[in-house]
Amino acid sequence: MEIDVGDIRPISVTFTSDELVVTLADGRKIATPLAWYPRLLNASVAARGNFELMAMGIHWPELDEDLGIAGMLRGRPAS
Repeated sequence: MEIDVGDIRPISVTFTSDELVVTLADGRKIATPLAWYPRLLNASVAARGNFELMAMGIHWPELDEDLGIAGMLRGRPAS
């Protein structure tokens, strides 16, 4: 049996002092520790703000960082 995970397309990305917060198309918000993503943690505000929303994740071209929503929902830090 497949589980309906809802609409996991990211529609917005924000940062707090210690978290990455992604809002999904179905209204859920995922907040994960910024420490899980060293490239984002150490990046400038400008570099963090330069991202592309993809169907299943987020891409920061300047930082060469890609985060998948499925991995964030599973609670997995960047490797």
